Amino acid sequence: MHQNGGQTNHEPTMKNPYHRLALVFILPALMLASCGKRQSANSSPATGDALPVQAMTVGFELHQASEEVVGTVRSKQRAVIEAKVSGRVLQYLVAPGQMVKSGALLAEVDAGEILARREQATATLDQAVKDLARYKQLIATNAISKQDYDTADARQKVAAAALSEAETMLGYARVTAPFDGVITRKLADVGDLAMPGKALMEIEAPGSLRFEADLPEAILDRVKPGDKMQVKVASIPQAFEGTVSEIAPVADAASRTFQVKFDLTNTTGLRTGQFGRVSVPVAETKVLKVPAGAVIKRGQMEMVFVVREGRATLRLVKTGKAMNGGVGILSGIEEGEEVIVSDVAKLTDGQPVTLRP
Repeated sequence: MHQNGGQTNHEPTMKNPYHRLALVFILPALMLASCGKRQSANSSPATGDALPVQAMTVGFELHQASEEVVGTVRSKQRAVIEAKVSGRVLQYLVAPGQMVKSGALLAEVDAGEILARREQATATLDQAVKDLARYKQLIATNAISKQDYDTADARQKVAAAALSEAETMLGYARVTAPFDGVITRKLADVGDLAMPGKALMEIEAPGSLRFEADLPEAILDRVKPGDKMQVKVASIPQAFEGTVSEIAPVADAASRTFQVKFDLTNTTGLRTGQFGRVSVPVAETKVLKVPAGAVIKRGQMEMVFVVREGRATLRLVKTGKAMNGGVGILSGIEEGEEVIVSDVAKLTDGQPVTLRP
């Protein structure tokens, strides 16, 4: 009994050498892994080679602040075509978009009543001419008085005037173009009743365009005839130069704005009815300006890199309006700081950089 118990007490001491052997292999491995983690934690992503970049020292520049006012491109010469006589539209000879010459026939109106009036005036004139000829023979023999002859002569003149009026009204049944232009709208169809005051179509001269905008009273004093301003249309990349040609003397009663018209020097690519904006200068201010390529956009955020202690430091900024190839910075950087203007897409926050010319 005692020997068995003694053997049981010696079993743990028999396993100790194996435990010590396992520790010999495990501890170095743990220490190596711990050192690797410590070295990885102490390493920094910004310890790579310095990237050569270009930078500029930002400073305040004078900038002409302006306010953009929306407007529309219009033709200088446009007209609403209507008939001068009443009648059904017999035919249309043009369609929207068609170019026409001055005097070209655009539409014809039924003028049956006017034709009847012309025939009546013609018959009346023939009878008046015959009566006047007979009265000439009678007055030569003193068969009638001078007053009777004058009355016959007057009747002949009135009949001639009535015929001329009927022929003029008959000419109004032929609707013609008042100037060279393009038909922009068709406002009636064949069979519709045409009458004075009811538009049939619209015509515009496409070669002479202008820009019309309604300016608020607050900035109207900044505009005077002859001033040149920049007009921008969304569908055309380049801006147009507009010259103030007309300023409305009274304000619109509903909007309290004044209509201003700008003559456009170059109308290539423009069409009437296009939406645009005119920049009206209002004041001269100082702004910090950087090249547009220096600004990085990530969704709603705008950022630039500034050089600080030899590293590229990321800054959130708020930009203003674009101007002359650059963009104004409202906040985020200060005067005298160096903003990186090249290779911004390759940079990371805290990356070492060197300045190159």
